[in-house]
Amino acid sequence: MGDLDKYIQKRKKRDPEFAEGYDSGYQEFLIGILLKEARESVGVTQEELATAIHTKKSVISRLENQASDARVSTLRKVAQALGKELVIELREPALRQKPRRRAKKQLASA
Repeated sequence: MGDLDKYIQKRKKRDPEFAEGYDSGYQEFLIGILLKEARESVGVTQEELATAIHTKKSVISRLENQASDARVSTLRKVAQALGKELVIELREPALRQKPRRRAKKQLASA
C-alpha cells in the first residue's frame, strides 16, 4: 500500500464525513469508468452512442467523466445501446454488513 492509500485509510478512520464523501465520490467515478469501458469495448464513439440514444455527445462525455447526476433511465438507454444490461443493487454499507433487525421486521409485516 502506497503512502497516499495509507493516508486515505487513516483519514477515513478518524473522519466519518471524509470517508462518506470519498466513498460516494469513488462510486460516481467508477460508474463513469464502467460506461467508458463498455462503450470502447463495443467500438463506438461518444458521438455514435449519443446518436443511438437520441442525445448529445456532451451528455455522454458528462456521464463518463461525472456520473453523479445520471438518471437511471439514461443509464438504461446507454446499456441497451451497448448491448449490455443495467443492474442496480441495494446492499448494506461496507461498515455495516449485517441487516438490521428492524428493517427485517418491517419487511416481514408488509
